[in-house]
Amino acid sequence: MLKKIYKLGELTLMKNYIKQEYKKHTLIDLFWECTLTCNAKCKHCGSNAETKKYDDELTTDEIKKALKQIANDMDASKILINVTGGEPLVRKDLYEVMEYATNELGFHWGMTTNGILLNDENISKLKKANMETISISLDGLEKTHDDFRGVPGSYNTIINNIKKLKQANFIKHLQVTTVFHKENINQLDELYNTMLKLDLDSWRLVSMDPIGRANENNNLLLDKKEIKQLLDFIKSKKNDKNLELTYGCPSFLGLDYEKEVRKYYFYCKTGINVASILYNGDLFVCPNVPRKKELVQGNIRFDNFKNVWDNKYTQFRHENRTKCDSCKKCEYWENCLGGSFHTWDFDNNIQNKCVYNMIKDK
Repeated sequence: MLKKIYKLGELTLMKNYIKQEYKKHTLIDLFWECTLTCNAKCKHCGSNAETKKYDDELTTDEIKKALKQIANDMDASKILINVTGGEPLVRKDLYEVMEYATNELGFHWGMTTNGILLNDENISKLKKANMETISISLDGLEKTHDDFRGVPGSYNTIINNIKKLKQANFIKHLQVTTVFHKENINQLDELYNTMLKLDLDSWRLVSMDPIGRANENNNLLLDKKEIKQLLDFIKSKKNDKNLELTYGCPSFLGLDYEKEVRKYYFYCKTGINVASILYNGDLFVCPNVPRKKELVQGNIRFDNFKNVWDNKYTQFRHENRTKCDSCKKCEYWENCLGGSFHTWDFDNNIQNKCVYNMIKDK
């Protein structure tokens, strides 16, 4: 009971904090979706990335010019560039761009990758480009992972590449992300032992969300029992000194799990502390948010980023930004405010995936 009272007090403080963040909207994470091209075809991909090339991708000079403009107008040292794709390592000029961003402009950066192309040569280039953090995908044991990612043999390649990266000894935070679905949810213990052997800084466990290509594979989505199984597993390892486990960002989880399966209380930071430059230069929010034209705030080819950040994104910075009847009736509305934008159904104005609603006792 005392713990519940304490959490309720923290939630009240959190409500006030979120309102302040709406007003300040300090940019912390800038995603650069450097390409939509990918060397895999994952069953859950929120971006529907594939092997084809896209003609309207930003050029080397264009992205360098954009980052220089941002560094001139804002404090680059306080912004983390999160490089995503597609698969970032298929972009040949990635190292040149990010070495420029760190050495010349003062940004910090990290990357999300499927890990297949993390060979010795590329690891050396990433070290030279001052990469600080990395999150590498492993989505099950060998057969499960290879089937889910659509690349035979990729599991063993990635395991070996993680070991090489660890030996290179320059990453400040080495993380593996696992997307859990019906075919790997019962591999939790075996995967945990695998992660321990890799000597990671953290293991990020997320449940497959109904976005992008996952909507073609919705038979793999976890049900209530399976999501609780995942959350309970993470909660059971909360005080684990050998490996930090953390849940992903979808949804408010209720008092049984908030701040138990991740270090913070949920709120969706998209458009508040998070923005992105998409592969074609569009200025957007979290890259996993549905690519609705009305949500695009500008384009870095024509617009000044700071002007757009300061004067647009307004629809993301008020408490009714995801307003619907079912959410407004929820006891945690003022904390959750409609949940994650990346699972929001903009056509029907409802939340596609409310984890709290799924797992709470009716």
